[in-house]
Amino acid sequence: MLKIEDITYAVEGRPLFEGASATIPAGHKVGLVGRNGAGKTTLFRLIRGELALEGGSISLPQRARIGGVAQEVPSSQASLLATVLAADTERATLLAEAERAHDAHRIAEIQARLTDIDAWSAEARAASILRGLGFEPEDQRRPCSDFSGGWRMRVALAGVLFAQPDYLLLDEPTNYLDLEGALWLESYLQRYPHTVLIISHDRGLLNRAVGGILHLDNRKLTYWSGPYDQFARQVAERRAVQAAEAKKVEARRAHLQSFVDRFKAKASKAVQAQSRVKMLEKLTPIAAPEDMAKVVFGFPEPEELAPPIITIDGGAVGYDGKPVLKKLNLRIDQDDRIALLGRNGEGKSTLSKLLAGKLPLIEGRMTRSGKLRIGYFAQHQVDELHIDETPLQHVQRLRPQEYQARLRARLAGFGLLADQAETVVGRLSGGQKARLSLLLATIDAPHLLILDEPTNHLDIESREALVEALTEYSGAVILVSHDMHLLSLVADRLWLVKGGAVTPYTEDLEAYRRMLLSGDSDSKPIARPVARPRKAGRDEILLLRAEVRKCEERLGKLNEMRDKLATRLANPELYESARIGELEVWNRKYAEVMEALDRAEALWLTAQERLEAAGG
Repeated sequence: MLKIEDITYAVEGRPLFEGASATIPAGHKVGLVGRNGAGKTTLFRLIRGELALEGGSISLPQRARIGGVAQEVPSSQASLLATVLAADTERATLLAEAERAHDAHRIAEIQARLTDIDAWSAEARAASILRGLGFEPEDQRRPCSDFSGGWRMRVALAGVLFAQPDYLLLDEPTNYLDLEGALWLESYLQRYPHTVLIISHDRGLLNRAVGGILHLDNRKLTYWSGPYDQFARQVAERRAVQAAEAKKVEARRAHLQSFVDRFKAKASKAVQAQSRVKMLEKLTPIAAPEDMAKVVFGFPEPEELAPPIITIDGGAVGYDGKPVLKKLNLRIDQDDRIALLGRNGEGKSTLSKLLAGKLPLIEGRMTRSGKLRIGYFAQHQVDELHIDETPLQHVQRLRPQEYQARLRARLAGFGLLADQAETVVGRLSGGQKARLSLLLATIDAPHLLILDEPTNHLDIESREALVEALTEYSGAVILVSHDMHLLSLVADRLWLVKGGAVTPYTEDLEAYRRMLLSGDSDSKPIARPVARPRKAGRDEILLLRAEVRKCEERLGKLNEMRDKLATRLANPELYESARIGELEVWNRKYAEVMEALDRAEALWLTAQERLEAAGG
């Protein structure tokens, strides 16, 4: 097992750990969570022995192998497959020794050990891991230097997974994976035969691939059994209890202090005042739990445009005159929330660039609303920020006429407060850079927001804030992400990009996940091409939307009435024998409100269906 005992460590005088302890049983899969900057990556370096502890100890079983993804990604002329095979250093050493060994006894030992570590199936296992991470068989024979940094990071991940260390330490591994690769990794980790410790902000991964959460908070470590959602509920309950207890103690202290202040100068009350002073000394204050500052994203609201905002008829798009996607017949309205599904390389980013106006059509016709504004966020834009400029200077360049107070308010709306606003981008965290890029993409209040992997480097709280912002946002959203939690909460339409075509995926995300994990993506029948909804007149759509809003307002009022009645009915005094008549009246009113709610929900569903049928 991994034992962390009473460790202390500081960086530049700032303590990250003070008397922190935890025990990770052998074979457990554990998610390491905590605020950005709390010291999660530092803990990994301490476990690997790269940093020296100031106090305490970290112990592992003797000869335990610790593995993680190297910072230096492979960039040699060796093939991907050879690079991954070389990651199992014991196998490589034994095979090399077997070629030059002459002693029969030693040869027998080598062959026995190679059999023990299943060396003869190594190539098939390495190829399977590479395939799961998105490399086709023909790619696996190509040299590492042929691939970009992001793809080489996948090779590095494949290598450590193939080597199967006793303690696998992974730091945000899904940041350079697409949805398919992230789902495959999740499934692989569930079956991994040894201990896994993973830093991740991917809620789906932390719910399905781990059985425990190690929480780094306030320089201490706490181990919680169960997946992330269970941990989050337990922490919320504990914080509520601590806050209530702190409030009680503070009220008691205030009462005692008030007595002391009033009577300490009175001789007749001196004894009582002195006794209360002693009580105050014994009454240790309980600090209320430090809740995380709520992260928000303040997306500016665009004005409403007549639908559709974009149509494509018989379109084709690609590079150098060669189409990647063909026969595109698409329609986007301002209230659409569309997730693009498909393996890496199928054309999701190509479609995103086409819709963003960064690629032209090779053939066909695209019609855009005349006043359409588009915001585009892609991960490479985070890397293209000016590292020697501050966020304030970035925003000032786009809004040179605005006062500094207004510019700072914009930055604060994306969680970049005074300190970060004046810090050069090169010194900001990955999450802070991503927030700045999101601000720049949305500053013009776009009617269509295209987000290509927006959650990379965002912590869980920031991801939840992004979900809230997108839910309230009144523009259209095109979303490419490996974060299943984000997709499931935001998207209401799924488009599958595959085989040079874009088609609606008519099942849900869970079905898509099962399909990918079962390996049936090639045999799965593809749904019909994207059909354009019936075009309804603008006035008709506006009337239908107004009807939906009225239904929603009616539901809101009825829900308020229901909650008030439920509160009244929860009053124990109402159930005394003298008030039975009054109880019957409130029960009758509650039943009437519930019936009205049922009718209102039916009306709302009907109005919603009519609006969707009209293409609104």
